[in-house]
Amino acid sequence: MRLEKYLADCGIGTRSQCKTYIRQGLIKVDGAVIKNGAIKVRGTEKISFQDKSISLQKNLYFMFHKPAGCICATKDEDGKTVLDYFPSSLAGKLLIAGRLDKDTEGLLFLTDNGAFIHQLMSPKKHVEKTYYFEAAGRLLEDAVQRVAEGIDIGDELPTKPGKLQNIQTIGQEAFSGLLTIKEGRYHQVKRMIKTLGGKVFYLKRISIGGINLDEALSPGEYRPLTEEELQMLGTGSVK
Repeated sequence: MRLEKYLADCGIGTRSQCKTYIRQGLIKVDGAVIKNGAIKVRGTEKISFQDKSISLQKNLYFMFHKPAGCICATKDEDGKTVLDYFPSSLAGKLLIAGRLDKDTEGLLFLTDNGAFIHQLMSPKKHVEKTYYFEAAGRLLEDAVQRVAEGIDIGDELPTKPGKLQNIQTIGQEAFSGLLTIKEGRYHQVKRMIKTLGGKVFYLKRISIGGINLDEALSPGEYRPLTEEELQMLGTGSVK
């Protein structure tokens, strides 16, 4: 790999910035100043920037509080994407695990580990995802039981058993609650609530696989997953 690309992949700057750092003599390889960004490196060398050791980051795992209004895509000419909230040095490496609709906010995981995404989001894994919702309408009296048994939302098969809890009324014509599901069908939460008598006007994912959205994260903010959280998500077998 060319030195300038390696430096960019390490996250110290764009390719053009890294070329400048190299010309300025700020990069050392095995203790020697290198001013040619085209030289090849394997990543096993001791590489430093301003005399601070750097290395290619792998196995990146982030918790992100997705704001409403941005989409889960690598790029969008008409609006903001999830990756626009990350520096370019990171955004180019990250994949999105557990997509959310444009108007939905809440918990997302981003990683450079495709196997982790498959393990976490595969329909066969039945990973629980919990959403807080607010909906207009009146909830059916047997809604909790229906969700627990699985309901028909217009697909070939009914939904898998879920949990509906913490139901609260909002005035006379609206209600809120928590819905936990083990699938990720198209607009599933909105379709389930519609079947149960409501129309969702606010939706936020608050948990995936037992990991809760960090309340300290405002919409648009992120942080690395902790070792404890990674263990809960079972990353040990996919690193």
